[in-house]
Amino acid sequence: MTNQKNKGGRPTITLTDEQVAQTEALGAVLSIEQIADYFGVGKTTFYAIMERQPEVSERYKRGKAKAIGSVAQGLLQQARNGNTTAAMFYLKTQAGWRETQNIDHTTN
Repeated sequence: MTNQKNKGGRPTITLTDEQVAQTEALGAVLSIEQIADYFGVGKTTFYAIMERQPEVSERYKRGKAKAIGSVAQGLLQQARNGNTTAAMFYLKTQAGWRETQNIDHTTN
């Protein structure tokens, strides 16, 4: 991480190439706030870094997408193997299925 002074005299923090690469692995398991903590900066500062260094944002998104893909693949495999709960969850979230309950409001 490098620090340079901006116009207001505050340091502008830039991640090194190694830290940018780490962001992808961290993005798979940590939130942006947790990654900011890992690098020892505040969440707002990390968002500013992501804006100044678009590759940081791209690496974070790639890591997050890889993790989601891996978990989704596992869920789909469980659904295919007969796990009814996994199948229902998958169909509700990915195929728009929903459970409805009709209540008869008429009195007899």
